[in-house]
Amino acid sequence: MFTDYTKIIIKSGDGGNGAATFRREKYVAAGGPDGGDGGKGGDIYFTVDKDKNTLIDFRYNKKYKAGNGQNGSGNHCNGKYGEDLYIKVPIGTVIKDAETNKVIADLSKPGQTELVLQGGRGGRGNSHFATPTRQAPRFSEDGDKGEEKEVILELKLLADVGLLGYPNVGKSTFLSKVTEARPKIANYHFTTLEPNLGVVKTKSGDGFVIADIPGIIEGASEGVGLGLQFLRHIERTRLLLHFIDVSGQEGRNPVEDFNTINLELKKYSEKLSTRKQIIVATKIDVMQDETNLKELEKLAKKENLELYKISAVTGEGVQNLIDHVAKILKELPKEELFEYEEKIVYTLKDKEQEWTARKEGNIFIVEGRAVDRLMGRINIEDNESMYYFHKCLKNMGIDDKLKELGICDGDTVLISDWELEWEE
Repeated sequence: MFTDYTKIIIKSGDGGNGAATFRREKYVAAGGPDGGDGGKGGDIYFTVDKDKNTLIDFRYNKKYKAGNGQNGSGNHCNGKYGEDLYIKVPIGTVIKDAETNKVIADLSKPGQTELVLQGGRGGRGNSHFATPTRQAPRFSEDGDKGEEKEVILELKLLADVGLLGYPNVGKSTFLSKVTEARPKIANYHFTTLEPNLGVVKTKSGDGFVIADIPGIIEGASEGVGLGLQFLRHIERTRLLLHFIDVSGQEGRNPVEDFNTINLELKKYSEKLSTRKQIIVATKIDVMQDETNLKELEKLAKKENLELYKISAVTGEGVQNLIDHVAKILKELPKEELFEYEEKIVYTLKDKEQEWTARKEGNIFIVEGRAVDRLMGRINIEDNESMYYFHKCLKNMGIDDKLKELGICDGDTVLISDWELEWEE
């Protein structure tokens, strides 16, 4: 089954906790603090796998988690780092944040690997908190928790040429004639329900990739039918072959068909609507009269587009079209056809200084990653640890903020689920 869209949840590893230990050896009367640091949590990477061509594996496994860092121990022994997780995806996969829809990474190159989510930092052992006046700190630091995100995986096929047009205009038949691809072919609409890729070998030995995009209909850019799924696959193509049935068998108006499809392209992407097109008049072997063909020729002249007449069934005009496409592709630049803002890497560092303070009734509430991290290194039963705690509150500006909110001696402060009494 071809799957080109899915959502998964990824979670980076938690950092290990630092240790609060002291050197204890025979003949060493007062060994100092020797707590080791916790190991860093594992990161999450996405990497291109050349053997994958669909996202079907992600339909059954929806959650991916990197390894946690181990806790530190005595004798300055640091915890082991958590194992990084590498998630394999097919080339052409775009990763987006499910909440904001922003692109995180675009894996469009062979062997490409992208860091997406960083693991939590390991906590520091008590040896880091020793000072000339605090020689035996009985506290250490907890590791940061990893980050969890829901992401969208979208597969956008990488092809040089996209076959465009209404259902049942001969695209699949054409693909089967010029490549080794074997798409389903039948004389009814929407025979093709998933994109097909094929490689064309030219006389000179060169080759290019063609994508047969399932029939696009009016309203596709708003999601009518399977429009959005189909349209995403032509975003990366350099050249579009616009197939239009001129046989007259279905009573269609070729000019209306051309305008309708191009309007859908423009609604979906302004840049896509300006991509180079060649009009391909199909089914000329069963053409009832030349009325439709003449109308299409007038349109091509008006739009300054090239027009080729073919019959995919008999092969008439097919080789001329292929030769011309091969020549055009040599002239078209291989630019970055998919644009997005600067790549995002989710990191915990940006949130380390985040905190807020507010008053609710008679209780003052302080919360945020910065205070969570601070409380993770406090031992409220130890005087030195509490002195360090008050010093940190002052340095972080929390002291001043609480005074600005009107805090007084004896008031209750709630910090990261710890209920404390305020003392000046």
